[in-house]
Amino acid sequence: MLKKIFIAATLQNEGKTTVSLGLIRALRKRFRRIGFIKPIGQRYLQEQGYKVDEDSVLIEKVCNVECLLKDMSPVAIEKGFTERYIDKPDKKALVSKIKASFKGVSQGKDLVVIEGTGHAGVGSCFDLSNADVAHLLGSKVILISSGGIGRPIDEIMLNVALFKQKGVGVLGVIINKVKKDKYKKIKRYVEKGFKRQGIDVLGVLPYIKTLTNTTIKEIMDETGFKLLCGKANVNNKVAKVLIGAMEPRDALNFIEDDSLLITPGDREDMVLTATSINAVKGAGHPKIAGLVLTGGFLPHDMIMNLAAKSGIPVLYAKNDTYSVASKIHDLTIKIRPQDEEKTRLVEELIEEYVDIDRLIKKL
Repeated sequence: MLKKIFIAATLQNEGKTTVSLGLIRALRKRFRRIGFIKPIGQRYLQEQGYKVDEDSVLIEKVCNVECLLKDMSPVAIEKGFTERYIDKPDKKALVSKIKASFKGVSQGKDLVVIEGTGHAGVGSCFDLSNADVAHLLGSKVILISSGGIGRPIDEIMLNVALFKQKGVGVLGVIINKVKKDKYKKIKRYVEKGFKRQGIDVLGVLPYIKTLTNTTIKEIMDETGFKLLCGKANVNNKVAKVLIGAMEPRDALNFIEDDSLLITPGDREDMVLTATSINAVKGAGHPKIAGLVLTGGFLPHDMIMNLAAKSGIPVLYAKNDTYSVASKIHDLTIKIRPQDEEKTRLVEELIEEYVDIDRLIKKL
């Protein structure tokens, strides 16, 4: 009999795709044939002539899921979709599309992982909330939340209420991104708190900084900032973002390995400092991941030539420093198919901190 797991979260960016990816890779050791579907997607790519949710593309590539991409992402929410639907609702067409795609991804499979979009109520505006879709496909749900003790319990119970109203059973919850210094305390209390509510805690995942790191290329792709030099090193990892608004001698106290330095383009002293740091090789010296020059200013050509020779990636932005820093800070960091280290870490995280055997017994 086909097993199904619906993955939902209390908020966006709580780690649904991370958990889906990790579960699929971990469950492959127990189930030979696994399918995947994200019935409703909001961030899509053009693949094979179809609009396909980027999470479906990721899962297909890193988990080697043998499903047609078009079936893994049947409904793409384009700009204006909700307005058009409210003007001319057609739930039957959406349901038909999702059912047909689910039939495709489940053909010959032992287990299908279904990834939702946001919390239980997302999609209500076009008559297909996550709770509706889980009910439609006959799947029980795992809810993902993050943080401390009170907030996850409150938010999960709110979501549980809607799933139960729609007749959807809850397999359990996974608490994500728990700070290591508070891990034992939070794990103890969330397990105790959910036990009182009759809900299983299937896992508590520690916060892993590496999973939140981005790269220069990701920043380029998401922001549209222009690359001036350093093309060979655009995959440099960014672990810290630093605004270069102080004197170079003071900035040196804050620069760590893999720092991204954001500074006005006319701060030639800061550009020279970054270039000089990367020119020094060896242990004990931090490596600058890249530079973002703001304000629409550029340093002197000779200084830019030095930066180019150092290999440091330099991005150019017309906006002011604060706006640029805010834009980078607000980026949604997603795992990409080429992120082999992150993919490996996610699999190890799920294997170590999620009770896979208990989950399987509940299916």
